[in-house]
Order: sequence, then structure tokens, then C-alpha cells
Amino acid sequence: MTLTQPFAALRPVTDRAADVIAPPYDVLSSAEARVRAAGRPWSFLHISKPEIDLPKTTDPHAEEVYARASANLQQMLQQGVLVRDAGPCYYIYRMVMGEHSQTGLVVAASVADYDSNRIRKHEFTRPDKEDDRVRQIESLNAQTGPVLLAYKSQERVDVMLAAAAEGAPDVDLTADDGIRHSLWVVRDNLLVEQITTAFDAMEALYIADGHHRSAAASRVAASRPGDAGAAAFLAVIFPHRQMQ
Repeated sequence: MTLTQPFAALRPVTDRAADVIAPPYDVLSSAEARVRAAGRPWSFLHISKPEIDLPKTTDPHAEEVYARASANLQQMLQQGVLVRDAGPCYYIYRMVMGEHSQTGLVVAASVADYDSNRIRKHEFTRPDKEDDRVRQIESLNAQTGPVLLAYKSQERVDVMLAAAAEGAPDVDLTADDGIRHSLWVVRDNLLVEQITTAFDAMEALYIADGHHRSAAASRVAASRPGDAGAAAFLAVIFPHRQMQ
């Protein structure tokens, strides 16, 4: 497997993206997530923080919490809120925060390259947090939060990604915190191949955030030998010069 691969994402239909968008699971307490998701039945918090749909006394790591996440995901699929792209794609993702902008690439990153330390770590992980992410992946049969990676900026790659984002985005919205999120789907086979080749030529990628998510993906892959879907983890890669 190459360092990165395109994949067919499950993502909100365009007119539902604003209903689904939510902060990462690990920046909110359960109480804060309940407040944010109130009156928003399609908020992704119902999948990433599913304890909000259970009694407040529920242990966030109880079996029924992971089961509720799975049920909520299935409901969003059945209602057409989330749909899967027809074939493997890359996704250009841009965040604009005030005067700062950074443009990256959403990929399926190689677990084998994580295991061999080509995707490089800089933190130790806690077994209990790994266990939580493993159970989330196994319950949903999906990965819900991207690992944040960085690559050493290369002008050719930076220009390639910027050029892929020149047209109208497939998704373009501003979240409650004022951050603008834009997404372009890269379907062109030649460009997909060029992106794959460019990243596979890199010596390494570097984990900026998501050590528990990537470690959990590695554990799931080890438990599913031969499962191509488990051989990669969801990641978004930014050039290091753009990151804040």
C-alpha cells in the first residue's frame, strides 16, 4: 500500500453539512456536547459523543454508548443525511480562521507505514483511551475522526493541492466559532494518481494530533488481517508551514 490512498468517504449531503458539523469529540465534555446538540438531531455529536442520548448517569464507556453511536450512524444513513461517494476520491480541505488559512488533503493513510514509523509519532498513548477508540471503530465499522498529520512543505505539492481547490467547493460553510470550512472532492483519476505518487515519494509524515486514534486503527488492523478496509486510517495532512 502507498503512504496515502483515496477512499470513498461517508459525508453529509451538501445541504445537510451545516446540520452535521460538530467539534471533535475530545474537546467537549458530555455536558457541553448535550448543550451543543440540543435541537440538532443530525449533529455529528450524536455519533462522536453518543452518551448525550442516554441518561446523564451513563458511563461514557458503557456498551450501550457504543451501540447508540452505531444506531445513530445507521439512522443518518437511512435518512440520507450521510452518503458515500461513488468511488475512491481525495478531498481538499481548507480552514480559514481570521487572517489565517491552511489547505490540506483528506486521505486514507497506511497503517503499515504507521507501524513502521514512516508516519512518525511523538507522544505515548494511554491504554484506556486507545481502548475507547478501538471500541468506537469496531462498533461503527468506521472511523469518525481524522488524525492530523503534517508533511514537510514542498512547493510542487502545495501548488498541486491549491490548484485542485480553485473551483467552487463541494461544501463551504462557517461554523459557530467563526471558522470557515471548505471541501473539494478530487475525482479526476489522473490527479488522484499524481497526488498518490507525490505523497508516496515523501520520506515521512508526522502526527500532530490523534495518537490514540492512529494507535487504535493499528490495533483494529492487526485484529483483521486481510481486511483492506482496516489497513488505513482517516487522516488530514497539512503542509507544516501553514499549520498553527
